[in-house]
Amino acid sequence: MTAGTFLQGTSLLNDSFFEQALIFITEYNDKGAMGFVINKLFPRKFNELEEFKTSIPFPLHDGGPVDREHLFFIHRRPDLIRDGMPISGNICLGGDFKEAVRLINNSTITGKDIRLFIGYCGWDDQDLETEIAEGSWQETNKATLF
Repeated sequence: MTAGTFLQGTSLLNDSFFEQALIFITEYNDKGAMGFVINKLFPRKFNELEEFKTSIPFPLHDGGPVDREHLFFIHRRPDLIRDGMPISGNICLGGDFKEAVRLINNSTITGKDIRLFIGYCGWDDQDLETEIAEGSWQETNKATLF
């Protein structure tokens, strides 16, 4: 598996946070894996968070159960948002968040260019492989981010 892989949750994950989850893996190495649930919206919009109340309404995704006190983002505009970590093709994780917010607020970038997440999914070394082997996840190529 590599960064840029999509995983679909199986019925073994029903009745859990990951029921019907589609995850985009953003980091995969000998320390473990990191990714984001891309198909679950958070119940509030970006501008409903106190710190960003002057921003435009913009969808937030429920990225995962880990570190839900922070925002993360994936984008496909490395030409506009510097310092992102390349994942696959022109898709990047993070970067200059203040610039990303400015570009969202002036509509230079849209939901077709960027996804904002609360929380992420994380696995220690070999944990994701174990979950795949037991049948909780399967790779899929039927998904896109944007």
